[in-house]
Amino acid sequence: MNPAGPSIFDLSPSEKLQLVEDLWDDLAATPEAVPVHDWQKHELERRRSDFFKNPASGLTWEEVKRRVCKRYGR
Repeated sequence: MNPAGPSIFDLSPSEKLQLVEDLWDDLAATPEAVPVHDWQKHELERRRSDFFKNPASGLTWEEVKRRVCKRYGR
């Protein structure tokens, strides 16, 4: 153990996952407090614009899930 006290790196994998989930839930409770950088806003606007120019280029949620499952074997 670290002489300065316990570290998050000493947690088990399941404890680390729980910590990540708890942190994510905390951030999700106040999304307005999460900074969004200008480059992210520009990228979102670019993608939105591309989609509105060509709606057929988008994927359904079912297609996204199918691709993820195929890629990661789930």
